[in-house]
Amino acid sequence: MKRIVLFVLTNVLVVVVLGIVASLLGVNRYLTGTGLNLGALLGFALVFGFGGAIISLLISKPVAKWSSGVRVINQPANADEAWIVDTVRKLSERAGIGMPEVGIFEGAPNAFATGAFRNSALVAVSTGLLQGMNHEEIEAVIGHEISHVANGDMVTMTLIQGVMNTFVVFLSRVIGYAVDSFLRKGDDRSSGPGIGYYISTIVLDIVLGFAAAIVVAWFSRHREFRADAGSAQLLGRKQPMINALARLGGMQPGELPKSVAAFGITGGIGQLFSTHPPLEDRIAALQNAQV
Repeated sequence: MKRIVLFVLTNVLVVVVLGIVASLLGVNRYLTGTGLNLGALLGFALVFGFGGAIISLLISKPVAKWSSGVRVINQPANADEAWIVDTVRKLSERAGIGMPEVGIFEGAPNAFATGAFRNSALVAVSTGLLQGMNHEEIEAVIGHEISHVANGDMVTMTLIQGVMNTFVVFLSRVIGYAVDSFLRKGDDRSSGPGIGYYISTIVLDIVLGFAAAIVVAWFSRHREFRADAGSAQLLGRKQPMINALARLGGMQPGELPKSVAAFGITGGIGQLFSTHPPLEDRIAALQNAQV
């Protein structure tokens, strides 16, 4: 709950800072003079940037269950399921978080954690992961996902995405309005913004959206290194996590739905937009870590 409050306050402060900067630079006087209501734009940026991100966070668990076909283990049906639940319970207690829901989904090797609150999260592993790894490696992967929950990564990434959304919405419309005003010098603007505003805003939403995605992906990669180290700490040694990552390198990882892809054990495309660092970099970081 503290992280949720932090999320709200951070987004509000971002909007306040944008308003102060606009006032200090005189941008607000120019925009107001040309017909743009800066206060309304700041409010819209806050609602859009904060609202979409917080809603996606709050519904992350049911969406993940539905989109991944997760079967929650309410009552273990066999020894393997009992072992998975006991492992999640043991590592959760070590991490100091509440027992998450535990689930299994059909598919190639992968796993993920999600949920708005660290004491009521969801940890799910795929059938491919369970079939392709030994118990020690699976335990390390579960430790990685538990670390995501304990570190509050779901809220942190939502916070970053919300801030980026706010900046994109605000900047694209301010710049779009400035471009439109330049193109329509001397024209009557009482009827509202012209085509220059709409075209500029659409283009800037796309361009700035890509730039924001690069920033979010960078934070996500940094968080993966931390979760790897967290798994090693929970297990008391780093070799199981190193072995699990090496094993993943010889597998074809399964794709996860976009809503939980950043919290999987592996995934992402390209260097700039990848949510996960290369496996060899993660292994090297663990080998050099002091655990």
